[in-house]
Amino acid sequence: MAVAEWSPLVDISEDDKEYLIKAELPEVRKEDVKVTAEEGTLTIMGERRFEKEEKGRKYHRVERAYGSFGRSFSFPDDASPGKVRAEFKDGVLTVHLAKDAKAKPQQVEINVS
Repeated sequence: MAVAEWSPLVDISEDDKEYLIKAELPEVRKEDVKVTAEEGTLTIMGERRFEKEEKGRKYHRVERAYGSFGRSFSFPDDASPGKVRAEFKDGVLTVHLAKDAKAKPQQVEINVS
């Protein structure tokens, strides 16, 4: 049986304090998910395993994709890679990426003499 490659869907949002990445990972165990922050890139990797075929059960259609996945995102300039935390609940991985107050862009008016 051929199984299509898949990539989890994500939503990325922000507020004054952090960036928020939410990834849909239905039927993926927390132990099968790995989140890393390295060299300006946040990477989410993992695997959704196909159910073992049961004796006497025939599959007529398999539309959901299984197997390994990986998604990578560049850190925004004002993000703090040292302040990343993640939580996994109800099939949704939520990654919090704190903003660094020092890195926020500032506009400075310069007097020309």
